[in-house]
Amino acid sequence: MPGTQSAQISLEELEGLATTANYDPVATLTQHLAKINSKTFLGSGKVEELRLAVEHHHPEVVIFDEELSPRQNRELESILKCRVMDRPWVILEIFNDHAQTREAKTQVELARMKYSLPRLTGLWDHLSRQRGGIGMKDVGETQIQLDKRMIRNEIHKLEKKLVQIDKEKKTQRKNRQGTYKVALVGYTNAGKSTLMNCLTGADTLVEDKLFATLDATVRKIKKNFPYPVLLSDTVGLIDKLPHDLVASFKSTLDEVRDADLLIHVVDLSHREYAKQMRTADELLSEMGVDDLDIILAFNKIDALSDAEILDRALHAHPSSIGISSKTGQGIDSLRQQMVTHYEKNLAPYRLELKHSQTALIQKIRKYALVVKEDYTPDGIVLSLRIAAGAKAKLESILKLSIKSD
Repeated sequence: MPGTQSAQISLEELEGLATTANYDPVATLTQHLAKINSKTFLGSGKVEELRLAVEHHHPEVVIFDEELSPRQNRELESILKCRVMDRPWVILEIFNDHAQTREAKTQVELARMKYSLPRLTGLWDHLSRQRGGIGMKDVGETQIQLDKRMIRNEIHKLEKKLVQIDKEKKTQRKNRQGTYKVALVGYTNAGKSTLMNCLTGADTLVEDKLFATLDATVRKIKKNFPYPVLLSDTVGLIDKLPHDLVASFKSTLDEVRDADLLIHVVDLSHREYAKQMRTADELLSEMGVDDLDIILAFNKIDALSDAEILDRALHAHPSSIGISSKTGQGIDSLRQQMVTHYEKNLAPYRLELKHSQTALIQKIRKYALVVKEDYTPDGIVLSLRIAAGAKAKLESILKLSIKSD
């Protein structure tokens, strides 16, 4: 297990997850283990201590901060005589409660089914707690009797459904080709949704709780920016995120993969912001977005107790920036960094228009940066800078040929 401070912070985070999942934590127990017990995870003495604590508090459920094997889950439920869950399952519960769209609901249901398949005997009662369940009929005996073949059939149906949803999403993303795409990423509760609202004037849900935002939200930046930008607010990342959930959220995470620029939002006021950064970086690497441009934005600088915390963070990461999505501090500098990243990837082009085609210039500005307009007796010569992928779309719209400059 991790060191004492890290373990304590992880437990505090687990308490936040439990609260978000509508549980009311009543007690915590910890144990430093040199080796995990393959049967009960904890040592025999700690299991007995836990059993006595359960007898005293009569909790609805005991939640472990680490992932339990199906065997450990069953053994602990047998000993404790109450439901036992692990951190991944709590995260899956939260995602299930927060899913709003057809896509998110399908993704979460698939992840829950895959995770519950080897744990079917031990988790049947947990599943009954979920509104909508995972395809099960009633609470009680009917659920216990459902065999794994039914679950596998449902998994197959959900996977087919997600393939179709993914095709629809790909069509949507294809329609956005030529538009500069920026995705907000980072640890859950880092302030991504507040930053989204700050940059776009949107009304994305902002709550001080884990995974308040689940579905990817895409908005246009319409003000204080010289050209169109699509900004995506993506689901928050967290330590020990269930692998099945990452796999199921492929389509949602493609919003990240398809971006031209990532803004990694970090809650600098958190005691373990550096660990949260590493966790987010590892998950982003797992998504295969290592080669994308990233701006590191240290958020919530208005909540810092010591200004030196920001100085140290900026010194350790020279290309980073300090911001407050709440007060607007540093937002103009962030916008300028976004402009700089956009412009460094633009290539020079030249377009000749007739005088009668002057009205096209406004349309051109939606897809290209107009550097210069030369009016001659024969027509108008535009010096343009265009992002990769935008040239073909612009030519298709204008029905004109754009030449390299």
